[in-house]
Amino acid sequence: MTTHDFNDGAGAVAAHQHANGGGWVADTAVVDDTVYIGPLATVYGSAWVCHRAWLDGNAKVYGSCFVGDEAMVFGDAEVYGNARVTGQTRIFDNIKVGGSVRISTHAWVYGTAVLEGDFEIDGDTEIATPP
Repeated sequence: MTTHDFNDGAGAVAAHQHANGGGWVADTAVVDDTVYIGPLATVYGSAWVCHRAWLDGNAKVYGSCFVGDEAMVFGDAEVYGNARVTGQTRIFDNIKVGGSVRISTHAWVYGTAVLEGDFEIDGDTEIATPP
């Protein structure tokens, strides 16, 4: 059994390197073959990453969240909790999206903010927070 430590306090867990990009995926997560997980990106917990989503850089997707469609998470961005990121959304820089936040369509979210709670960002939206 192959293991990897996601540095989340759980220690090494059963995991594998994704065939499309080489990033680490915990065996408890669900990741489609059509997804790109870059070599430094990680997916763990019970997260789902589906369709043609793209994770790159030091991106982390974990918890019970969902990233799908053509969404991209990259840089040092994190998506976690019960968040849902879909459509052609771009999450990047040091943004953290958690809680029950739902972001869809053509949203661009970047900077250094932490977006948590229970709300939705939908449509052609750009949210830039100060570095």
